[in-house]
Amino acid sequence: MACFAILALLGLCSTEPAAAAGPSGMVAVIDGDTLDVGGARVRLHGVDAPENAQSCGTGSGAVWACGDWVTQETSLRFAGREAVCETVDIDRYDRIVARCAVDGADIGAALVSNGLALAYVEYSRDYAETEAAARAAGRGIWRGEVEAPWDWRRAKRAGRSTSEAAPERVEAGGCAIKGNVSGGGRIYHMPGDPFYGRTKIDTGAGERWFCSEAEARRAGWRHAGS
Repeated sequence: MACFAILALLGLCSTEPAAAAGPSGMVAVIDGDTLDVGGARVRLHGVDAPENAQSCGTGSGAVWACGDWVTQETSLRFAGREAVCETVDIDRYDRIVARCAVDGADIGAALVSNGLALAYVEYSRDYAETEAAARAAGRGIWRGEVEAPWDWRRAKRAGRSTSEAAPERVEAGGCAIKGNVSGGGRIYHMPGDPFYGRTKIDTGAGERWFCSEAEARRAGWRHAGS
C-alpha cells in the first residue's frame, strides 16, 4: 500500500479509474445509430435514429423516407473515417453500446445536433439539450414531423400501422428526389416523373435521396431524360 502511494506521488500510476476500452478503427455505417467500427458492431449510446424503413411527415400532410435519408447522411459524414469508442454496455443483441468519436468529436452529439437522431432519454440525457436546439432550428428530421423510433418499433412489433411504406409522391420540403445509379449513369427522378414510382433507392449501391434539384446537380447528378 505504501509502495502504491509513493508511485502515485511520483506520477508513475494513476488513482483515477481507467476508461472502459472499446473498439476503434474504420467506420462502416449500418444505419443512423449503428456502426461497424474496426469490424465490431456498435450501437451508439444515448441516441436513437429513425429506422431505415421509417418515414416522417413534411408538416403539410405528406411523408418522406427520412430513415433512408438519415442512413445516407450518416454515411456521408462518417463512413470510411477512423473512430475511437468507449464501451458503455452490451445490449440484448450482443452489440457493443458505446460512445464514439471521430477526430475527437462525439458522433452521437453530431447526429443529434444535425437532426439525424433523437436523444434516447430512456438511457441517457446527455443529448437532450442538443436535441432541443436542433428541434428549435428545424434541422434534419425536425423540418416536419417525426415519430420517435422507439414508438415506431413498438407499433411495428404490435402489428399496428406504421410509416414503413413511403408513398410514391412526396411534397416539397422532404428529401423526395431519388438519385438512381443505372446504365445511364447517375440520374435523379423528381416526384411526378414517369419512372419515379418504380425507382427504388439502394444506398448500399451508391444511390441516394436529395432534398432539392440544386443539391442533386451540385453533386454531379443529371435529371432523368435530360
